[in-house]
Amino acid sequence: MTRAFNFSAGPATLPESVLRQAQAEMLEWNGVGASIVEISHRSADFIAVAAAAEADLRRLLSIPDDYAVLFMSGGATTQQALLALNFAAPGQKADYVLTGHWGKTAIKQAKTYVDVQIAASGEAGGFRDIPARDSWQLSADAAYVHITANETIHGVEFGDVPDVGQVPLFADFSSSIASEPIDVSRYGLIYAGAQKNLGPVGLSVVIVRRELLERSGQPRADIFTYASHAARDSMLNTPPTWNWYLLGLTVKWMLEQGGVEEFARRNAAKAGLVYGAIDGSGGYYRNQVAPAARSRMNIPFFLPDERLDALFVSESKAAGLLALKGHKAVGGIRASLYNAMPVAGAGALVAFMHDFQQRHG
Repeated sequence: MTRAFNFSAGPATLPESVLRQAQAEMLEWNGVGASIVEISHRSADFIAVAAAAEADLRRLLSIPDDYAVLFMSGGATTQQALLALNFAAPGQKADYVLTGHWGKTAIKQAKTYVDVQIAASGEAGGFRDIPARDSWQLSADAAYVHITANETIHGVEFGDVPDVGQVPLFADFSSSIASEPIDVSRYGLIYAGAQKNLGPVGLSVVIVRRELLERSGQPRADIFTYASHAARDSMLNTPPTWNWYLLGLTVKWMLEQGGVEEFARRNAAKAGLVYGAIDGSGGYYRNQVAPAARSRMNIPFFLPDERLDALFVSESKAAGLLALKGHKAVGGIRASLYNAMPVAGAGALVAFMHDFQQRHG
């Protein structure tokens, strides 16, 4: 079997060693006589798996003790609705900085429950840049300020942590978590769907300053209450145990590889290769994002004629490069370079890009 280089934006490529370990342990795990997907989430065996995953994630991301770590069913979109329910009083404002498709989705999920104020938006410019911080119109009485740290579709990424004063900063890190060091203490809450850098689809990580869990929020069922999940170690209900187990294996793999510092180096190298090929193509390939806001994780680019897109995708697939079709919202081509994508994968893409240009340019 030969595995291709998978550039999917999510569900995304996972480390081969993690997949092979999961394969080997699928039928019978850890000498218990059953699969990990068959044992109770309340058994001592699985509780040890869950505790180890949290401890490793805390180590990987340098999460302070005054932050709770939750492993929640569902994706980031679910969390976007829960933010307003848990942390905003009825009718209270929340500021959103809009930088792309997923920022729009966050607003859509929250606006039923909170008075959404768009503090800044890059939409007029086609979401090709991050609005300058001095242009943001923030509300002193907002429940929180929300940003999307990396826009998976538009390929725009925050290069630093914006200063929003005393209002807690909430951030969707779904497509860039654990890709470089982050100062968790600068945020009130970080959330991320697991399926880009942390594991399989169906699980989200929420990292929240414990004092924020004391907010009353809005009327809601207990199952939607972060504080209740924190009090029960994310086992208020039956969690997706297989996903949690795979996340634990993936996080352990990242630590063994050298942690976020090493992945920051690799991700910079991968992005540098692909952007270098784009910028050095004489205009044949185009990335429209302002250089200072370019994402390291998701690189959208365009060919000189959109009629070449399907040919690029089909030929790249035949060459062992998967899932390079751009999102329907923007078209073109998109390469996602998450942690499990090796530098060799970016190199193979660049070689294909040069070859394609020579043959079709």
